[in-house]
Amino acid sequence: MERLPGDCVSALLSKTSPRDVGRLSAASSTFRSAAESEALWEKFLPSNHLDIVARSEAQVKFSTKKELFFGLCNPRLVDNGRKARFLCWSFKLERPTGRISYILSARELSITWSNDPMYWAWISMTESRFQQVVELRTIHWLEIGGRIRIGDLSPSTNYAAYLIMKLSSRAYGLDAMPSETSVQVGDRVLCSELAYLQGSNSRKQGMEMQRKKVNAGDTRVPYQRADGWMEIHLGEFFTAGGHEGTNEEVKASLKEVKGYQLKGGLVVEGIEFRPILLKFKLR
Repeated sequence: MERLPGDCVSALLSKTSPRDVGRLSAASSTFRSAAESEALWEKFLPSNHLDIVARSEAQVKFSTKKELFFGLCNPRLVDNGRKARFLCWSFKLERPTGRISYILSARELSITWSNDPMYWAWISMTESRFQQVVELRTIHWLEIGGRIRIGDLSPSTNYAAYLIMKLSSRAYGLDAMPSETSVQVGDRVLCSELAYLQGSNSRKQGMEMQRKKVNAGDTRVPYQRADGWMEIHLGEFFTAGGHEGTNEEVKASLKEVKGYQLKGGLVVEGIEFRPILLKFKLR
């Protein structure tokens, strides 16, 4: 390996991952030298990384591509690229793999009647990464959706979409009927499941008959996140290779439009699209 030119070693390392580069550089001086290559870290950066830097709220300081990569591993608030500069996206590179994660703020989502103060209230919360979140006052028709271009995500990657949410102290009626979650790419619906937004608390609402009609493996409940919010799994999809720059969109949604029961107290921060590692069961 020591006989190979440094650019060849760097080219080999670029076929691995940032985590593998770190491990290999600790094992050999040849790898350690190649691991500082600008061309290597350029491969781990998304093609639009300079645009992300330009649109970021905070300045990203870097003198090398390696420094830029690790700088983008910290979440960055970016605007939506429109004339009005709103910080409505959170961008991050996954440190071990270099895969892209995005969070769309509630302002970037399609939420039925969210601009009517009778039904929804736009508020500020100190624990939110965004300037505003939206709280459900009362409504019978719940429909929330978020879209992102496939070309903005990492190619050949398994992704999952999650609704980031909280429940206020006055939350009610959210599980009178199960909500429906789905993910679709273009016109193709890839998955559709049922979810309970209040989780175990919904048992207190006397709707056990509804639960008995649903197999346990087909339902979703919220889980606590490390950032203090909760998330509920909306579905999964795969970004096939060669889609960079494509305008085809993936849409993730949650809705409950069949029960007509009033509900309230749901606080929505956004929808996250992040890479996942598929787990295979051994037989």
